Amino acid sequence: MIRIAAVGDVHLDADVLGRFRPALEELPDCADVLLLAGDLTRHGTESEARCVAEEFGGLGVPVVTVLGNHDHQCDQVPQVVKVLEDAGITVLEGTGTVLDCPGGRLGVAGVKGFGGGFAGRCASDFGEPEMKSFVRTSNESAAALGEALRGLDCDLLVALTHYAPVPDTLAGEPLEIYPFLGSYQLGQAIDSAPTALALHGHAHAGSERGVTPGGVRVRNVAHPVIKQAYSVFHLGGDQID
Repeated sequence: MIRIAAVGDVHLDADVLGRFRPALEELPDCADVLLLAGDLTRHGTESEARCVAEEFGGLGVPVVTVLGNHDHQCDQVPQVVKVLEDAGITVLEGTGTVLDCPGGRLGVAGVKGFGGGFAGRCASDFGEPEMKSFVRTSNESAAALGEALRGLDCDLLVALTHYAPVPDTLAGEPLEIYPFLGSYQLGQAIDSAPTALALHGHAHAGSERGVTPGGVRVRNVAHPVIKQAYSVFHLGGDQID
């Protein structure tokens, strides 16, 4: 059994620094790893990233993250990534990592992802160059996730994204913005490998539970959805708490 703690959309800045830390200090007692599903900051500044590093660094368990759309806002992604990695936080973008946990080798593949919508109600790679670019970004992001998932040698495999791979976990959000909250291509990428669990954030008004067309369980761990410092999933066999 591998114990995975996860949260997303914490949107840290100096005024909320310390909000999560008391619960995070308990992580080694209840989890083997912490996964962060993006939107770590409000505007993606280097100073906000330092708040994230202070809050989520040195926890006694490995911390792995993807970035979210907020983390890109100020075009300081290289600085943000460096601050996080200097704090020992692994940042994934079309890449993966394997962690040796007491219950086995956990593989985590991650990508921010992008929008585009879902089967029957999705954007297509047709028409204006702006629309083609939008859809190609979705396709390239999903392809990178699929390749990273299939390339990991591990006992249990988890997909970590910011954007949603299924519409199930968007229930509660206005239908009009579904195309900006996720894409079916991410779900296809997750189904292309023996993925045990998919985690994402982004949809603050969404729902917690979903499943890909291929049967992979999906959890929306955005902080406004789970309403706690993190959720813990016990992964092994057929059990996901």
